[in-house]
Amino acid sequence: MAHPGAQSQPAWGIPASHPRAGFEPERHREALLAIIRAIEALEPLPGPIAPRRLFEILRLYPRDGRGFFKRAEIIAAYRHFARTESFELGEKAFLARVQRRPVRSQSGVTPVTVLTKPYPCPGRCIFCPNDVRMPKSYLSAEPGAQRAANNHFDPYLQTWNRLATLRDLGHPVEKLELIVLGGTWSFHPEEYQVWFIKRLFDALNDFGAGSDGRADAFDSVIDSEVVGAVDGLGYNGAVKRRLRERLSGGLLAPHESADWSALERAQRRNEGAACRNVGLVVETRPDHISEQEVARIRRLGCTKVQIGIQSLSDRVLELNRRGHTVEATRVALRWLRRAGFKVHAHWMPNLLGATPESDMRDFERVFSDPDFCPDELKIYPCSLIDQTELVLHYRRGDWRPYTYDELLRVLSFALEATPRYCRLTRVIRDISSDDIVAGNKRTNFRQIAEAEVLRRGGRCRDIRAREIRGDRFDAAALEFRATRYATSVGDELFLELLAAGERIVGFLRLFFPHSESFVQELGSSAIIRELHVYGASLELGLRSSDGAQHRGLGRQLVEEAKRLARERAAANLAVISAVGTREYYRNLGFRDGAAYQHYSL
Repeated sequence: MAHPGAQSQPAWGIPASHPRAGFEPERHREALLAIIRAIEALEPLPGPIAPRRLFEILRLYPRDGRGFFKRAEIIAAYRHFARTESFELGEKAFLARVQRRPVRSQSGVTPVTVLTKPYPCPGRCIFCPNDVRMPKSYLSAEPGAQRAANNHFDPYLQTWNRLATLRDLGHPVEKLELIVLGGTWSFHPEEYQVWFIKRLFDALNDFGAGSDGRADAFDSVIDSEVVGAVDGLGYNGAVKRRLRERLSGGLLAPHESADWSALERAQRRNEGAACRNVGLVVETRPDHISEQEVARIRRLGCTKVQIGIQSLSDRVLELNRRGHTVEATRVALRWLRRAGFKVHAHWMPNLLGATPESDMRDFERVFSDPDFCPDELKIYPCSLIDQTELVLHYRRGDWRPYTYDELLRVLSFALEATPRYCRLTRVIRDISSDDIVAGNKRTNFRQIAEAEVLRRGGRCRDIRAREIRGDRFDAAALEFRATRYATSVGDELFLELLAAGERIVGFLRLFFPHSESFVQELGSSAIIRELHVYGASLELGLRSSDGAQHRGLGRQLVEEAKRLARERAAANLAVISAVGTREYYRNLGFRDGAAYQHYSL
């Protein structure tokens, strides 16, 4: 959730060990001030400065007469000189001009993605990569995987260094969504899960306090030169052998363990930290979700689950050796929704046994069948990766990648068929073209498919297509809109605050169950499953006269949810809050429960 309010300014600085600590702006005062003034003198911009225009400025004021300053150095210089110099642009406006990829934080929160270490996986999917340097299904050339490997898959190191990079590039790091990817989360031992999440919170807490615990990082447990299945062992065999060689017989290092009380202390500290966790996501499989697993991941602080449904055809799942049935997906999503989690599904067209026509029928079921209806969706067309079992089917002629026209037909159909309550977070996986043996290598296929939808007179209605992001809007003209849809375990209400053009400024997901929850604490409570206010993420305590953040819009959505819950005669309204949003909900009258917060109606 991107919560819109907090009580204090962050009080942390950059530690002496920070990568930028060695940069001394005073040594380059004249050139840096000239660059800052030149950027300020540009005409008002609708977005960040174009790379070409920035380069023209940097070329006029080279570093030491021969090199060029980096964006991070320009931002560091602005922050340094702002203590004594008077600038025309405030920091927020200046960063809006120079920050790289501002879209990262324009959805209201700043995401931080980390990967678990390479570890055995219960899956045997024929399409899944077998790079034993990586957790199962990931490839070493993927950007997030590269960052994880460079940080030895240590959760603290990945998080701390990512925060430093984001801060250097001008992104706020006060409200953070932690996204934990890699293999099957639920297959890792509980002690590793608790330790991993605790170390994520430790990194947030330390970075916000200006301290640096990176010396606690551990060495990589997988040799960097190993690529595929080794000596005929397959992924699991190779990873087990490497882990046991490095860890004297075990699969976990001695320090990769923590108890629940240590995690809870780190969570309590984060409730008032300068860098707060406002969402925690893990990735797993349908056949590894149970009532007990749902309770465990909630205790970890999770609010959203990424889950690979891949296909809603038992035949296709079996042909691809997915290892679970459609019924397992149904049961898993019922448990997650009934416990208030946000469901982020993965769906894969072009699997073995599928056709463009069957994929389009399959996609229709994703939203027409009340057992599914995910809140977010990633569409990952199957890519042919070397050293996967799918290569054998390709060579025999049993499988082929879709042609350009076939893939365009499937993806443009999916984009247009996605309802307004779902967010299509990704349409093409970010796989290097060097790793793809055959098939689509275009990473911009989403844009191509969106253009095709428009060409034939359609429109994309999903959340991502309508986010307000950093655009201005008239707060007095905002409208509420409620979209109701039924699921197999309850009724959903998707409540939006809309600006002109149906641009989403904020939304809330409100769930009304059909029966008592298996989670005793919830009973028959209505549940706020998600509250999100869009617009560029702001630092805690700051307010914007133009953007959506910090204007009381979240409070308006919650008050409307209370009113609607009373109309349904609900006795209690619960919220699946993240650790860093507990204080926000307390200020709205919610009381703490064991795993949720509650408001009596």
